[in-house]
Amino acid sequence: MSSSMPQIDAPQIIACTVSRDVQNFDLLIEDMESALGEAWGDLGFSESLAFFSQPEAATLELIALALDSEDEENLPMMSEIISQAKSRHIKVILIAEDMSPASLHSLLRQGADEFVPYPLPEGELAATIERLRAGPEPTAEHIEAGPKLKPGADKDGAVIVVHGLAGGTGATSMAVNLAWELATSDKKNPPKVCLLDFDLQFGAVATYLDLPRREVVYDMLIETDEMDEESFGQALLTYEDTLQVLTAPADMLPLDLITSEDVTRILDMARNQFDYVVVDMPSTLVQWTETVLSNAHVYFAMLELDMRCAQNALRFKRALQSEELPVEKLRYVMNRAPKFTDLNAKARVKRMAESLGISIDVQLPDGGKQVTQANDHGLPLANTAAKNPLRREIAKLASSIHDLKADEAKAA
Repeated sequence: MSSSMPQIDAPQIIACTVSRDVQNFDLLIEDMESALGEAWGDLGFSESLAFFSQPEAATLELIALALDSEDEENLPMMSEIISQAKSRHIKVILIAEDMSPASLHSLLRQGADEFVPYPLPEGELAATIERLRAGPEPTAEHIEAGPKLKPGADKDGAVIVVHGLAGGTGATSMAVNLAWELATSDKKNPPKVCLLDFDLQFGAVATYLDLPRREVVYDMLIETDEMDEESFGQALLTYEDTLQVLTAPADMLPLDLITSEDVTRILDMARNQFDYVVVDMPSTLVQWTETVLSNAHVYFAMLELDMRCAQNALRFKRALQSEELPVEKLRYVMNRAPKFTDLNAKARVKRMAESLGISIDVQLPDGGKQVTQANDHGLPLANTAAKNPLRREIAKLASSIHDLKADEAKAA
């Protein structure tokens, strides 16, 4: 008769949280228990690096790396944790609260598989774990990248441009959401919409729609003289079977990589194939800005109620006037505009417009944290916060643009 005690089978550990103190992420604890029962553990940063090389780590499938703003000082260690996990084929879910976009971008580039903001949206962690355990989805290189465009099409689409007059004015957010609202503006006969990211250096359209950046975009940009419907279509990506997107290239490129002739060819191709072409411009004025302005039906200039935007708006206007460019196409958009009841701020907006000699045609409310969360999730506001005041105003703007185009088509 054996004198040894009976062995109790402990559940295999298939996942771990890795954090400075997991008690700072109490919702994460609840979600891990809900998704994995007892098949998960908790590690500190230094402990995780040592644990990866232990035999017990052989069953580990994924880690949830939970970080907040205090951990930004330790980014090299966070990067090392991700690298060590990836080298052992362990998936990494990045759980982040109040971290800067630059830090998040750095860690995602290091190899994190998924990003989920904290506090965690209901059911998001379980869905993410299920998605990772199911295996990788086919990449954009293994699926049809974009639509098959019809040779000889001539839709004469409307070109709508968004240009931020200073960093952080929300130009890309407006471009992405305006394009989405236009594409969904008519349920019975949805218009075809193409979104072009012309910010070759810091373009964020791909980030805001969670799309990959691909080398084929660079190949198309440097050979526009040989571009046809097939090559242009291959450079596009389809977002939710609704919106066609030309992302910025994978690498940061000089803005003068493309010429006015290149831009003209791209816009002509897009206008022939789509009802609306929405262009997200770099804040910098370049030699081909004139080309885009000349082709634009409306050119939205984004600004905020501060001195830098006021000065930039004045310089922008003077620069265009000195070249005798069509400034009448400009429509100034005030982002994060004051609320209706804030009479003092509304008076400041009026004085700003009068001093600059401009008309502020569109005033967009502050969408708050929901805008940042939607961008981080790679989703339009309509899909994450349909009742957000900013989303409602952009939807109204898209509807008015679509109605105007429909009236013009009837008159013709």
